[in-house]
Amino acid sequence: MANSYLLETPRRTAATSSLQIATLIGSLSRSVALLTVDIEHEEARAGVRDLSDPAYRVLARSLRVRRENLRVTVASLEALVQGVPKAA
Repeated sequence: MANSYLLETPRRTAATSSLQIATLIGSLSRSVALLTVDIEHEEARAGVRDLSDPAYRVLARSLRVRRENLRVTVASLEALVQGVPKAA
C-alpha cells in the first residue's frame, strides 16, 4: 500500500511553502512592531533619543539592532515569496 500523503506536486509544495513564509513574515512584522514600542518606552524612560549620546540606554541600542535584523529578514523573505510561482 503506497503512502499517498507523501506524494505532493511541486505546485502544491510551493503553495504550502509560500503560505508558511507569509505566516512567518506576519509574525516577524508583529515582533518588529513590539520592538519599536519597547524602544520608544526605553527612550522615554531615559529621556534620551539620540544614539550618539553616552546616556542612551544599552537595552534600547540592542533592541534597535534586533529590530533591524528582523527587518532585513522580513525583506529577504518577501523577496523569496516574490520569486515563488503562484499556485492556481
